[in-house]
Amino acid sequence: MITTDTRVLVTGGAGFIGSHLVEQLVARGARVTVVDDLATGRTENLAAVAGRIAVDQQGLGDALRKPGYIEDFDLVFHLAANPYIPPSVEDPAFDYALNLETTFRLLEAIRIADRRPRLVNTSSAAVYGDPARLPISEADPTVPISPYGVSKLAAERYVAVFSRLYAMPCSSVRLFSVFGPRQHKQVVFDLFDRCARNPERLEVYGDGTQERDFVFVEDVAAAMIAVAESAPGAGEVFNVASGATHSIAQLVSGICAALGSDPEIVYSGSVRPGDAERWSVDLARLRALGFEAQTSLATGLERTRDWYRAERGG
Repeated sequence: MITTDTRVLVTGGAGFIGSHLVEQLVARGARVTVVDDLATGRTENLAAVAGRIAVDQQGLGDALRKPGYIEDFDLVFHLAANPYIPPSVEDPAFDYALNLETTFRLLEAIRIADRRPRLVNTSSAAVYGDPARLPISEADPTVPISPYGVSKLAAERYVAVFSRLYAMPCSSVRLFSVFGPRQHKQVVFDLFDRCARNPERLEVYGDGTQERDFVFVEDVAAAMIAVAESAPGAGEVFNVASGATHSIAQLVSGICAALGSDPEIVYSGSVRPGDAERWSVDLARLRALGFEAQTSLATGLERTRDWYRAERGG
């Protein structure tokens, strides 16, 4: 269990998901260090815990060059990465370096350490590509359709092999469509932004039938902690989602309702390269650890709206 004596490293901890995870860890009394070069993370994301955590402002690769760096921790949550599909399509070498090479260096640092921390590695639903069946379970085929999905899957496999071969306590979590405060990209933020800027007309990618499991960021952080505390740590993977599937059309309707807007909605009919059409999720493995998502889509959208309005000055 995570206690006041638990020393935790959160790589990428100043980012969207990482900062929410840090807040929950601090609330449990953990002694948290964030390592983040702030390439995409923001110091303001950690404002609520300022003075109660240590912040190591450098890249994870640079931090790992310090002998024994990883031995200072009991638990590592690894979120430092390229978190999005489009940059991987535009520059696959960039994605490879951030998502696979850095993860390998972290695993190697743990392997050679005299004192090995437990690792929770962050992966993605993108490893499934276009799923073979629905709902998606962790045992289903993994056939990624983007460089991002490939790098995340390869990192998962390294985590599993290192865990089993070198007796390292490791798990991976496959995150689905995460949304919430502090997210400055992706579909939920983009729709809020476009609808707020032009309440008369809202243009949306696709045709509205694409389906996703939208999971609120605080539930994701709670799921990651549940994995750290209760999973076997033998290289296994866990789907992390809400367990409820919504179409893009339903998401658009929810965002318009949250903003009190009634725009003309125009669908483009096209989708981004590397995106799958439909996802629904089997959460039996995660639920066996005692986890249940607590935030409905409507509630999550309302909380995201409140943050968005504060971020935009009303």
